[in-house]
Amino acid sequence: MRLWSSLPLTLAAALWPVAVWPAQVAWNSTQSSLHLTLVDVLNADPDYESLIVLLQKAKLIPTLNRLNGSTLFAPTNDAIRKHKAHNVLWRSVLDDEGFLLNDNIQHQLRQQLFYHLLNFSLPTWSDEDPSLQVLKTLHFPQTPLEPPTRQPPPSPPWMPIPTGTLGNEPQRLRTAARDRQAFVGVDAFGAGGAEIIKGKVDAGNGVLLGISDVLDPPGNMAHVVTQHASLSYLNRVLTPEITNLLKTTTELTLFLPIDKAWEALHPLERLYLESGFATDDLNSILNMHAVVQKKVFWSDSFEPALKLPTLHGQELDIVVTPEKTIVSGATLVHPDIYASNGVLHLVDTLLVPPGALEITPEKYLLALNCTTFVSLIHSVNLTHLINSTEAKYTILAPRDDILDVYGDDDIPERGSLELKKMLEYHFIPGRWTPKKLQDGMLVETALEEEGLAGRKQVLGIEVTENEGDKKKPAERSIRFGGTGVIADHVEVNNTVVYFISTPLTPPIDALATALPDFDLSIFLAAISSTSLADTLKTTPRTSLLIPRNSAFERLGLLVSAHLLAASSKQDLIKVVLHHTLDSVQYDTALHNDSQRTFATLEGSDLTLERQSENSTLLLSASGGWAGMRSNLTTRNLLTKTGVLHELSDVLIPRSVQLNVGKLVKAAKGSTMASLVNKAGMEWVLNGTAPPEDSEWADKGLGGAGWTLLCPTDDAFKGHNLTKLYNDPQKLKDVVAQHLIPTPPKKSFADDPLNNNRPLVLDDSVTYTTLNSPGSAYGDVVFKQQEDGAFIVGIKGARGTEGRTDFARVLSWGRATTGSGTGGVIQIDSLLMPYSPTWWYDTGAPLLVGGIGVGLICLFFLGVRAVWRKDTTEATYEPVGGFGRDDEP
Repeated sequence: MRLWSSLPLTLAAALWPVAVWPAQVAWNSTQSSLHLTLVDVLNADPDYESLIVLLQKAKLIPTLNRLNGSTLFAPTNDAIRKHKAHNVLWRSVLDDEGFLLNDNIQHQLRQQLFYHLLNFSLPTWSDEDPSLQVLKTLHFPQTPLEPPTRQPPPSPPWMPIPTGTLGNEPQRLRTAARDRQAFVGVDAFGAGGAEIIKGKVDAGNGVLLGISDVLDPPGNMAHVVTQHASLSYLNRVLTPEITNLLKTTTELTLFLPIDKAWEALHPLERLYLESGFATDDLNSILNMHAVVQKKVFWSDSFEPALKLPTLHGQELDIVVTPEKTIVSGATLVHPDIYASNGVLHLVDTLLVPPGALEITPEKYLLALNCTTFVSLIHSVNLTHLINSTEAKYTILAPRDDILDVYGDDDIPERGSLELKKMLEYHFIPGRWTPKKLQDGMLVETALEEEGLAGRKQVLGIEVTENEGDKKKPAERSIRFGGTGVIADHVEVNNTVVYFISTPLTPPIDALATALPDFDLSIFLAAISSTSLADTLKTTPRTSLLIPRNSAFERLGLLVSAHLLAASSKQDLIKVVLHHTLDSVQYDTALHNDSQRTFATLEGSDLTLERQSENSTLLLSASGGWAGMRSNLTTRNLLTKTGVLHELSDVLIPRSVQLNVGKLVKAAKGSTMASLVNKAGMEWVLNGTAPPEDSEWADKGLGGAGWTLLCPTDDAFKGHNLTKLYNDPQKLKDVVAQHLIPTPPKKSFADDPLNNNRPLVLDDSVTYTTLNSPGSAYGDVVFKQQEDGAFIVGIKGARGTEGRTDFARVLSWGRATTGSGTGGVIQIDSLLMPYSPTWWYDTGAPLLVGGIGVGLICLFFLGVRAVWRKDTTEATYEPVGGFGRDDEP
């Protein structure tokens, strides 16, 4: 709604409305004005002594004398006294303090006094007319004030030059009446201003009106804006660049939003504008509200429909109705706030076209105290991630206080590829609000990793939920890649921002990822002993399955010793590659399939089986022995090339053949190996069937595996090997005593994940050896001791004092050749075939038998003696026999 209307001003007095005069002002209608001037009137009234001094100093006496039909709003002595208290220029001039001006006509003082002067005479006013009137003064503002030149003036020297910052228009002044009093210099609502306290005096060349205060000419637009109470928010965000623009731009028409209008912005948008980083956007906002033409657009110049182009480029549509004035949809709430270089209008809405002001994620991050993070992003040219309002991203942002604690060694060098990858890992495509995040899920980031063949690296999510109670509300804690969230997340447009406690580091190579876990150290050491380290670090899209340290003990110490031996590198390489899947398999994919086969870098496959009753994941090897499996524990340890999981057992591929000979070597049994070879049984070591032309082939031994009880080399100390080598039959008997035929379909009662033994070891379990068919003492028996260790001895052997009949079990290893059963059991002593002495073989049984026969004979002799005594002893009977009463 237009609050006030004004009429065009002309120099004709007929076009000027009357004003209200205060009733208490004296009016001298009888004073003659035929020969008086304004200067005469001022000199005649002692209330204007100070004003006369100022006019003289400003060399305006000739002007007042030469004007005809003018109006002077004359401040009284009291008004000037109040004004000079805070105006250095007026105080210097009046008190003659020697203040030097830049020119000899005191141009600045002249301009201020011209603001009190009209180039026409006001007629008589009516005290019943409350309308606000707009007057044109003789003050033509200039920026900056220029001293006179030597060129002749374009107009009479006593008149102001009609040029300046208002498009060659003079500054305006309003008058209004309220409560039967008249005021000049009021605002658009008729408020404020200086009261007209001395009655109208009609001089010959104009009229004089005494006022209670000096009329200060409007300051520049910057001053006007900073002083207005309705623009406190704009003043809060003003930048030096904008302030300078408001000071120096001429012919400036501003339509500025009041404080309430800024509430339409999102709180983060306002926070950004206040952050000190919004200079460009604030300039754009100002330009959207600014019109600079060759003229200034006061409200009386608004036509019923007017289009004004702004500095930003859009047009403002101004529509005037009897009720209000609309500016591009906003209501004009305060028109015509005068400034020295233009005019200010206040509207109730921001005049920002849709899409014209883009508050990007970058700007939000700056406002949210993430300036260092933004600076790092700029250093690696990743601004496309934060300067688009269309792209949907979830940003994991460390604040400045977090990054401040990191030194140069903790953050990659600015501009480096390493830093670029690190920052990309902080961006997750899509809007991932807390409700969408679930514990254990993996989300793709913006990091395209070469180790993943150009695919996106993922980030693990951890969500912890606390149900809460009456005293404590429910909480939902979220962690990204192990890093916590330290403040409430922010959702703005297409962006979600989480503030994290530490910067995220992209996954590193698989070996470095597993290195901190001491329980994986044996497998990592095994890899380091081969040439596979670089392969596993760089081969893209792989899943490394690492057995725990306990897996090598479960494998059997002899098998582990073989694989880790320097001479077994090729077998170890095949085993390591067998644990590397030729694909990336995260936790979810592994648990979703009940059975699946995965190719490995070794060239063979691993078979996955999920047990439905407990969701246990079992992996079966392509080789090894029957039933070789391992529990798969999905860890989702992300690596540069894929992912890392754990295994409970080592898996052996079919390309690795573990024969008895390899295990004997691992058992440090080279002496035993030479005995086996000397006995013509090298086929046992090779894991093959006996040669067709050998004595063993006729015994039907080709279909069985063999378990060799292998004494260590130290166990042969004290034995005459030369004598043994020279006795072929005894040599064969010794070897045969250590060979246990192991059927291929042997049933194992152990846990199928712990079937690494060549034999089922149990207390008192007995096995036949190759000596058993020809000797009553060929069998061997295992005994378990209190400490859990086993000993093995010749069954039935007795009477010896030494260690030739039993040995302690040190370790074992299962073979994979032949039928896939059997292997080597390492023992600490040599088991010599048992042959009892003549005494235990003949004498002892005869002695025991003789004693037994003698005892039997003595027993029967005793029985016979007792019998004979009983039948020959005399008996007695009553004469006549027993009577009836004597019967029993």
